[in-house]
Amino acid sequence: MAVLVTRPNPDGETTAARLRAGGYEVLLAPMLKFEPVALRDDPDADYDAVIVTSANALRAIAEQPLKRRAARLPLFAVGDHTASTAADAGFATVISAAGDAAALRDLVLTQLKRSRKKAARLLYLAGTDLSRDLAGELKAEGFDVVTQTTYRMAAMSGLPRDTREAFAANGIEAVLHYSGRSAQAFVEAARADGVEISALAIPQCCISATVASILRDAGANQVVVAASPDENALFGALERALRRRMA
Repeated sequence: MAVLVTRPNPDGETTAARLRAGGYEVLLAPMLKFEPVALRDDPDADYDAVIVTSANALRAIAEQPLKRRAARLPLFAVGDHTASTAADAGFATVISAAGDAAALRDLVLTQLKRSRKKAARLLYLAGTDLSRDLAGELKAEGFDVVTQTTYRMAAMSGLPRDTREAFAANGIEAVLHYSGRSAQAFVEAARADGVEISALAIPQCCISATVASILRDAGANQVVVAASPDENALFGALERALRRRMA
């Protein structure tokens, strides 16, 4: 039986490789599709630091002039995966919050207040759909935050054929969910494809309580939440869920 990964590519493929290396059979059903958006960049704008809540924001500016200017600045990343993507993209100074957007906000406050840059001007590389008003929270603390929308994640309208067939044959043992939007897209796609009952009857492993609430509201009753918002903890949640099913 397979573990279903709903994470968008290319990160979903990386997750699948890790799972396969751990002995799992894997199916991929990315529920969101990455799409860069046109930038409205001011080449004369000066910033003190960059903040990023998703590696996708960095992928979106990879070939843009903005990336060359931003790479010279300190970058505050929401987690280690995003931080690693930034380092690989050429950002020299990368600091990871190793958590969620709230942890990133606290990291920026701590680091920049310590360096006496409370009035710093921050470039926030963001997507079109934001789970919280990070820019507003930092502005309330005295920072000048310029939000540059760099990408969107479009929801898929249905599940891949192999995933539909696997649900129909009870061939999936758990589902991994990495964001609220992808979880909602998964629920809607499962309904549209007529496999909602089987899709929600198995363990739903969620990276946060917010994501978990979406699955519970949809009717799932085997919902497991990662101890912290990172992939290692999510894999731990998967192991717990599968142990319970075998008990």
